[in-house]
Amino acid sequence: MFSDKDIARFRAETDGVQKVIHFNNAGASLPSNIVRDTVIDFLSEEATIGGYEIQMKRAGELDATYDSVAGLINAQSKEIAIVENATAAWNAAFQAIDWQEGDEIICNRPDYASNYLAYLHHPKKPVIKVIPNNEHGDEDLEAFEKLFSAKTKLVSITHMPTNSGHLAPAEQIGKICKSKGVLYLLDACQSVGQYPIDVEKIQCDMLSATGRKYLRAPRGTGFLYVRESVLPKLTPYTVDLHSATWTGEQTYEIRKDARKFENWEGNRANQLGLKVAADYAYEAGLENIWQRVQELATQLRDGLRKMDHIHLQDQGTELGGIVSFTVDGMAAPDVMFWLLDRGINLSWNGEPNTYLDMTAKGLKEIVRACVHYYNTEEEVSLFLKTIDELRS
Repeated sequence: MFSDKDIARFRAETDGVQKVIHFNNAGASLPSNIVRDTVIDFLSEEATIGGYEIQMKRAGELDATYDSVAGLINAQSKEIAIVENATAAWNAAFQAIDWQEGDEIICNRPDYASNYLAYLHHPKKPVIKVIPNNEHGDEDLEAFEKLFSAKTKLVSITHMPTNSGHLAPAEQIGKICKSKGVLYLLDACQSVGQYPIDVEKIQCDMLSATGRKYLRAPRGTGFLYVRESVLPKLTPYTVDLHSATWTGEQTYEIRKDARKFENWEGNRANQLGLKVAADYAYEAGLENIWQRVQELATQLRDGLRKMDHIHLQDQGTELGGIVSFTVDGMAAPDVMFWLLDRGINLSWNGEPNTYLDMTAKGLKEIVRACVHYYNTEEEVSLFLKTIDELRS
């Protein structure tokens, strides 16, 4: 549990909080000063001695990124690939599966658009089955078990969607997948950095994540986790001279570790920023972060619930830091810009972002206020006071 002194330190180490109330953490969090300075210092040195030269000079630090990311989710460094974003990570795993005609995917209703579009776009046209929600807004696990068949190739779950604070029961889903012997891919884009993820407890075979959101890393960073026992079963859709070795005129060998899903070129300054961000979150403690995020989100939801012109749109037994709502008589983008003019950052989502979930809820758009551990109760109170002025 964080003390007031801890929160004061986090804020002192985050210059952005002096400029704005930042409730757009599910879009891109404010990085800590050490993340910012690490990237800037690296780029400054790169401009002085050269890109390849600094990569050689600081190879040990860059390589340690894999250890830092792996430690954050209780994985091994050889199970981690560093890529440019969560969608690249997710697709690296999805496209590496040996899909055949008639194969089935089971996903959850709040699945992210980019994932679902990949199902639809795949040339093998896999059959898509969707887990229904129960009366509490959670994935119906009994119904989930009944969706499996001999053709089920993959269970693909969005851990926390882009349009609400809903948290899928990833651990229970993992237990079922394990019993069925079916691959399990977890999109942890919104949950890494706010929720204490342990891939051994979740039992996922693959996990994709971004750096810019709750992990507070630079934009243009992400990673893919692939369980060591699953690596031999997956063939990268693309390879280059980093992920594979050209051994003869007609032969090549693909790497054995997760780095077979990477390519040679990348932003080394941002990679080091990702390492520092992972270390920062690990040292703060993911259990502490999760508790703090839930406390602030509860304060925010309780305050919004008292306003008759606001309608909360989150569903589920356990909710995280993404608070979704609508405002009577006002379009979501207009709410965002109105608050932006008053020094409060947030964002909005439209129906195409999570089509199945939004249409099931009868929504076209939502406003999204997303708190993080460096936010304060006073900021939440000021936000509530400000948005109360929108009464029609």
